[in-house]
Parts: sequence; C-alpha cells; structure tokens
Amino acid sequence: MTGAIAPARRSVALVMLGGVFVMEGYDLNAMALAVPRLEGALGIAPTSFGLVFTALLVGIGIGGAVLAPFGDRFGRRALIVSGCLATGLFTLATVTAASTAGFLAWRALTGLALGAALPNVSALSAELAPDKLRATIMALVSAGIPLGLAIAGLMAPEVIALGGWQGLFVVPGSFAVVLAAVLYWVLEGGAPRTGEAHEELARGDGVQAQESPGRFRRLATQFPQLGVFLPPWWLPFAVFAAMLSLNAMNLYLLNSWIPTVLPQAGYSLDDAARIAGVVQLAGLAIGVVASLGLDRWRPAQTLLLMFGAMAACFLAVSLTAPEQGYWTQLLMVGVGGASAGGMVLPALCVYLFPARLLSSAIGLGIMVARLGAFAGPLVGQAILNADASPQTFFFAAFVPAGLCALAALCVPLALAVKRRENAVPSMA
Repeated sequence: MTGAIAPARRSVALVMLGGVFVMEGYDLNAMALAVPRLEGALGIAPTSFGLVFTALLVGIGIGGAVLAPFGDRFGRRALIVSGCLATGLFTLATVTAASTAGFLAWRALTGLALGAALPNVSALSAELAPDKLRATIMALVSAGIPLGLAIAGLMAPEVIALGGWQGLFVVPGSFAVVLAAVLYWVLEGGAPRTGEAHEELARGDGVQAQESPGRFRRLATQFPQLGVFLPPWWLPFAVFAAMLSLNAMNLYLLNSWIPTVLPQAGYSLDDAARIAGVVQLAGLAIGVVASLGLDRWRPAQTLLLMFGAMAACFLAVSLTAPEQGYWTQLLMVGVGGASAGGMVLPALCVYLFPARLLSSAIGLGIMVARLGAFAGPLVGQAILNADASPQTFFFAAFVPAGLCALAALCVPLALAVKRRENAVPSMA
C-alpha cells in the first residue's frame, strides 16, 4: 500500500493522519470543558460525569479490539475514513444530550468510532515513515493529541460565547467529517501489502517454532501478538505496558478534571480552560524534545528525566497554596509531561522490540493502557465527591508519575534484551 506512493503525497498523508489525532485531542477535551458549565445549563452536577468520561475510553478499547483489525483485511483507509466520519457524526449528536445517560451513550459510540480509526492511523504512519525516523515520525503524528487538547482549551471561551457548551462538540464533530472526506482522497485504498517487516515476522516466527516447539510458541506463529509474552520479550513488554498504563491514568485523570478542579483553587472558568490549553502546548514541546532524546540521546535517561520532572512538579503543587502564576508553570511541566508521555512511549517500542513484534507490542500496550485510562476519571470523581482540596487531587497525580519514573529505571534492562537478541548498539 505504501511502497509506490509519491513523496509529496506521503508527506500530505502523514500531516492528515496527524489531523486525526488533533481531532481526537479536541474531542477528548470537549467533554471536560463542557462539564463545569452543564450544571447551570442542564442542572447536572459535575461529579456525576465520571462514567461518562470512562465510557469514551471503554468505547475506544472495544473499537480497537473488535473493529480496528478489519484494517488488515479491508485496508487502512476504509477504517480510518469510516472511523473519522462516524466520530464526527456521533460528536455532533452529543449536543442533543440532556442527561448523563444521553452523554454516556453518545460518548461510548464516539469511542467505538475512534477505536476503529486510531490503531490504523498509528500503523499507517509507521508504514509511511522512513525506517531511520520511525520513532520521531510516530511521535510527531501522535503530537496531534496534545495539540488538539490545547486548541480546545484556548478556543473554549470564544467557542462557548458563540455557540454555548454545544459549540465544544460542533467544532470537533464538523472537523472530523471534513477530515474524513480529505483522507478518502489522500490515502490509497486496498489491503496493506506485505512488506519487509511482515517477511521478517514470517522468518522469525518460523525459527522460533523450530527452536521451541512448545504449544504456546506454535500458537504464536498464528497469532504474532502473543510473541511479546514469550521469553525474552515479556520483560520489555512489562516495562513498556507499566509506563503506558500509569501515564494513561494520569493523562485522563488530569484532562478530565482540571477544568473543574482549578476553579476550586480560585481560577475563573475561562482561565481554567485556557490553562488546560496552555499546558497541552507545553506537552507538545516536551514530547518533541523527548522523542529526539529517544532517537538522538538515551531512551532510559530521557524517560527518567521526563517522568521525574512531572512527579516533582505535581508534588510541589500539592504542597503549596494556590498561586496562579506559580501553579501554571508547574502544571505546564506536569500535565504537559503526561501528554508528552502519550506521544513518546509508543515510539519507545522501536528500541525495545524487533520489527516483527513492533505493531503487536504497540497494539497490546495500548490495550493494557486502557486499564489505567479507565481508572483516571473515576479516581478524580472520587476525590471531588470527598470534597478534597485541589492539592489532594494533584498529589493523586504525583503517585503514577513517580511510579513511571521508577519504571524508567528498568528501561536499561529492557533495552538490553533487544541488544542481546539482535546485537544492536547500546542505547541505555
């Protein structure tokens, strides 16, 4: 599918694929920005929206597991375009909700559509990227998520002034519909062609089966994703999945509730919305620098610095009285770092796994990350229901960030597995 595509069209395709992540980021933030305004408009308390936030994530998980694999059969374009179109229509339909049950239903359907599209977007961006820049290109394409989150926050006051809370859903919904039409024209159709990575997979699995004829290994020749659970790859996958899950918990905890928590610390609703956008721009910058650290410096030290700085900033916020300028600077590193983690961690797979396991590791890692993502909004709801202080909320964010930093200490061991198995130069 990607071998004969012209360079100019390849570049346009990568930009448009990044647009899908921009749309996802905006859509993710739309609900969080709407929640503190719905009590006055519809009489719905913000603390009743924990399951609504989680419904989107459940939908993404189910869509990714059940619908996205059809991209291997019918082609990436079919799933990406149909997923974008359905996302747009379901997001637009969210404006008709008048109860938490209505919001829950539309957000769950939106999640299903996103789940069908996003894994195919990631897979196609990896297929289109040059081999020596795969980590950086993958990170830059997924940088659309913090960019979309930032745009939503920065535009929120003006969008709400023009279209009420409903405008927060009209903007990403309309963008998704237009993007679907553009992607249909830019992307090539048809099922993915077998490339070098697939040939390596076939050769590697065949050797594995001959060397270790156990039942599980034989099963792995039919279902390559099981290979990440086999020695020696289970260790890199465990480290990768742990960091991805913990960071996803923080990402969805923070993005779901910051527009509601910051007003409790003395911020206005508009200021809270703008800060929710500014911290995402910081995350975009952190993610680009960290992805270059993976490619050009040392993956383990890069991740340790990023997650360590996040944990320190959240701890500082939790121990100080609210002061808007000081807190905003700390949150740019803390919340921005969580968004950057969503960009950088999938690209880490390039260094942890051989080509024949790369897509399997990313796909299964994202599936595991949903466990943390599901928990994030519910943890935030429990903190708000307990009438805890904003400092308590940010201390809750410190815990997974600190655990990610500890997990980063294990990255050199995970990197050593690939060096040992494939004789690659040391990156730790």
